[in-house]
Amino acid sequence: MKISFLKLPGIASFIMLFSLGFISCKDSSQKASDQKTVQENETIDTEDPFFKISLAQWSLSGPMRDGSMDPVDFAQKASEMGFEGIEYVTQLYTDKYADAEDPKAALQLLLDTLKAKSEEYNVENVLIMVDHEGELASSDEAERNEAVEKHKKWVDAAKFLGAHAIRVNLFGSEDEQEWKTAATDGLKKLSEYAAGKNINVLVENHGYYSSNAALLAEVIEDVNMENAGTLPDFGNFCLKREGGELFEAKCLEEYPKYQGVEEMMPYAKAVSAKAYEFNDEGEETTIDFERMLKIVKNSGYTGYIGIEYEGSNLTPEEGILATKELLIEKGTGLNTNN
Repeated sequence: MKISFLKLPGIASFIMLFSLGFISCKDSSQKASDQKTVQENETIDTEDPFFKISLAQWSLSGPMRDGSMDPVDFAQKASEMGFEGIEYVTQLYTDKYADAEDPKAALQLLLDTLKAKSEEYNVENVLIMVDHEGELASSDEAERNEAVEKHKKWVDAAKFLGAHAIRVNLFGSEDEQEWKTAATDGLKKLSEYAAGKNINVLVENHGYYSSNAALLAEVIEDVNMENAGTLPDFGNFCLKREGGELFEAKCLEEYPKYQGVEEMMPYAKAVSAKAYEFNDEGEETTIDFERMLKIVKNSGYTGYIGIEYEGSNLTPEEGILATKELLIEKGTGLNTNN
């Protein structure tokens, strides 16, 4: 209805104008209040890191391998330590299913248990790190294809658990070009299978040619699939060790770690924060976490960063919490400092 104030009696006109003015003031006040709430929420957001934090099971591999902790209780332990996501390691569960009369049924029983535990303790199953399932980058095609087949059960497992990815290794041939060709073939075949399950296949810099980030990036480009990507690890950039060993032995040649992470981040769908030792100020002594997190943030990544503590001066629990505190400190600091 159209109102003409000129036709209203004097007092009625005054009342109408006063009421509309009051409503207008109320609306302005409400808008100001809403804006204040938005600003407060934005302020609160800057108090959190730009990423989420998960716990890689390898951080607890010591107690799990010596029998003092059951790997089946991983979700409970992670929840008690304040984590919202977890990353499984397959080799810690081998004795739960491999030697069973029916390994396939035993594996499914294990997965049923892990899923139930993750739901009970309200943690997200982020990814599965797959080890000891054959060489995806073997120069022998039959061996490579066999490795692809062995990895498929973990793609299915990730789908069942609600995880988004599996992490694989690319070791294989000693010849660089041969390795690149084989790695591309093996990764592509597995990624094609995983694509049908909506699962990502991620390669970690885990030693040998896989720690040559530029070369690994070429492999990812050659595979050219959306679900084939990388999992940059802050500390795994050893290219050659004494005696030709992949792990444990002294490193003889290392790829530049900060350069490596930067080269891998365009393809990253997960990130691993490796930590070894800490000084009295709570800083990691071998890796500049602030520098690493700047690289991660500048890439636009906002997903999970998994803690993988491998030190010896702290207990696993102490090392995990020290790494978590450092990630939060440096991550929140980058909200205002670039």
